[in-house]
Amino acid sequence: MHMKAFVWEFPYPSQRMPVLARNVVATSQPLAAQAGLRMMLKGGNAADATLATAIALTVLEPTSNGIGADAFCILWDGKTLHGLNASGRSPAGWTPERFKGRSAMPERGWDSVTVPGAVSAWVALSKRFGKLPFADLFEPAIEYAAGGYMVSPTIARLWAKQVPNLHSQPGFAEAFMPKGRAPQPGERFAFPDQARTLERIAKSGGEDFYRGDLAGKMAAHSKQCGGAMTTEDLASHTLDWVEPIAHPYRDYTLHEIPPNTQGIGAQIALGILENFEMDSIPVDSAESLHLQIEAMKLAFADIHEYVSDPGTMAVRSSELLDKEYLRSRARRINRKKAATPQHGVPGKGGTVYLAAADASGMMVSFIQSNYHGFGSGVVVPGTGISLQDRGAGFVLRPDHPNAVAPRKRPFHTLIPAFVTRGERPVMSFGVMGGAMQAQGHTQVMVRFADHQQNPQAAADAPRWRVMEGLNVNIEPGVAAEVLDELRARGHSVTQTERFNTDYGRAQLIFRLEDGYLAASEPRTDGQAVGY
Repeated sequence: MHMKAFVWEFPYPSQRMPVLARNVVATSQPLAAQAGLRMMLKGGNAADATLATAIALTVLEPTSNGIGADAFCILWDGKTLHGLNASGRSPAGWTPERFKGRSAMPERGWDSVTVPGAVSAWVALSKRFGKLPFADLFEPAIEYAAGGYMVSPTIARLWAKQVPNLHSQPGFAEAFMPKGRAPQPGERFAFPDQARTLERIAKSGGEDFYRGDLAGKMAAHSKQCGGAMTTEDLASHTLDWVEPIAHPYRDYTLHEIPPNTQGIGAQIALGILENFEMDSIPVDSAESLHLQIEAMKLAFADIHEYVSDPGTMAVRSSELLDKEYLRSRARRINRKKAATPQHGVPGKGGTVYLAAADASGMMVSFIQSNYHGFGSGVVVPGTGISLQDRGAGFVLRPDHPNAVAPRKRPFHTLIPAFVTRGERPVMSFGVMGGAMQAQGHTQVMVRFADHQQNPQAAADAPRWRVMEGLNVNIEPGVAAEVLDELRARGHSVTQTERFNTDYGRAQLIFRLEDGYLAASEPRTDGQAVGY
């Protein structure tokens, strides 16, 4: 299956080669990938492997996610795709008046914390698709939290980078600065409080987190710190099984979780690029990069204006993806000059990512995150629960569909992706990293669908990242004359260091005839494993 979908060439400098096997896991932390593989070797399937990996990541990569994270998933069960939105809603006390006088939503503290959804995702996926007992999935994570693990150079660097901004947040220093600083590379870090909390979640099937003692401790800490989160907010949490949005690009279909996520942004950008002959333009040329960057800016302008909790969206996803509308957006691109676009008017009509697949044909695309690194910086004392800051995704403009309000989901950056061709699965993938995610999905799809680059090459290739206005950051590896040409077209280009995690951290699993190709990102500690 799909053996001619790409070429077996690896043209970019990298520290990685793909893993070829019938059962595979790929994620940003080697010990977490191996935790998933342990479940497969124990008789579990790709869903079990996904969950063991995700749970272990809350311990092993606390700089990106935690027990208090949100999560999303797209799962191919062998016959069809299932989408899961486990993002949480705002507390009932989050009225516009609460944030009156602010220019933007807080990014730190309890006033940035929406109800955490990751635990509910673990429970729901295990019940519906898992084979192993729920408690078994926690074994590797509990071992590492209780006994400790050695911190990698990458995670140590990210940890140290975030400490200056978070050390004063409630519970952070006690939890993540045991020696008054961030752990150093090779230093062992243990978190017994987190181990005990994971044991309680495992034993109670998640109930303790939303309706038991753990929920009570979260609510009490919120009240103590002046937050609005209550036990009623936690107990009322629900997740949604959703139908992924399917949008064609060349011979493939890209599937994304629908709003409140930014996944539609990648589909808008690709829908715009469909109007250009991308396959005949050299992939690393100024012309190709210019078109991709301009399409992405147009997509961002639209999603930041229109995407919100589905209950408050004034524009439907189908209207943003209408071919005529996307064609009109493509006409706004000047092939010789960069622009700062505004949103269109459609006609009516940070994160950790992992992928797993097994010999039965199940493929999983899963993502969970605290958003800005450690998230809100809040750690509930005695629990090891570090909480996300997804409330920062709201806006304070009263007439905006994404305006803050009680019991509402904010605009969300988390997006797992899945690719099909016809009715057959092709690839589960994601590019974690805040606003980089939609940009990363777009770049991977152009390289894969237009230029037949294999998944590892698509992950290794230098990336660009749209910033504010005409500013674009680009990794080394792009030719100097290409950068000069982009500047001549009006882009304000900054070249940054190679393999910077700001450009996302991709993991990809591609379906072969007799197994899978699993590729992991060279910008982080990632590893693809299999047997």
